[in-house]
Amino acid sequence: MKLIPILMAATLAATPLLAADVSYNVGEEAFTGYHAAADSPKGLVLIVHDWDGMTEYERQRADMLAEIGYDAFALDMFGDETPTETVDHRRAAAGALYQDRDRMRQLIRVGITKAQELSSVDKMVVTGYCFGGAVALEMARSDMADMASGYATFHGGLSTPQGQSWDGDEPPLLVLHGGADTSITMEDVATLSTELEQAGTIYTINVYSNAPHAFTVFGSSRYQERADQLSWAAFSSFLDARFAN
Repeated sequence: MKLIPILMAATLAATPLLAADVSYNVGEEAFTGYHAAADSPKGLVLIVHDWDGMTEYERQRADMLAEIGYDAFALDMFGDETPTETVDHRRAAAGALYQDRDRMRQLIRVGITKAQELSSVDKMVVTGYCFGGAVALEMARSDMADMASGYATFHGGLSTPQGQSWDGDEPPLLVLHGGADTSITMEDVATLSTELEQAGTIYTINVYSNAPHAFTVFGSSRYQERADQLSWAAFSSFLDARFAN
């Protein structure tokens, strides 16, 4: 019998009292995010989903954040009418936003507005998984960068689009990466590191040996408990630092 990973078990056993799906609109389009509220929140964490869309996984992570003292809002980058059932669907949904960075930024901005409406705290950190990691870095390079106190990516896309760059004024970045990731390679990590060094951006990159792409996804064939627990601990410490008074 397969054991449920420790972090997942803890999540299932401890759902916040104030947690629910949240409907909102971008123009005429319907979107669904998820809000989990902490008792006496220390800060707000915005979660950006991977290319599967806004799923139970993001809800679990939001609940985990609420349990350790942070309001969390998982925004929706695709919308209710975008199919994500197949790999082709997901590739199309993510690809459309990679090709339209203005729309990507608009969806981020609307998600932030909704998150801030739901929370009593203003200070925010943005994190994302896989595709969502690329979205978090997009925000960090944008004119919205200062809306957050920091940015974190879990096995996220790291490439800088043509025409964009890092200027050194971004809030601190935390990159949590699997050493065995064949989708986003160590060469990609090195390229990002070089760009950030040249810009003077404050950043930390943690690489977890033998961890594949999507190593934090509970119940998947790629899940690696050691890397998941270590990266979550690193992220928790990052939050403590970014939200310190």
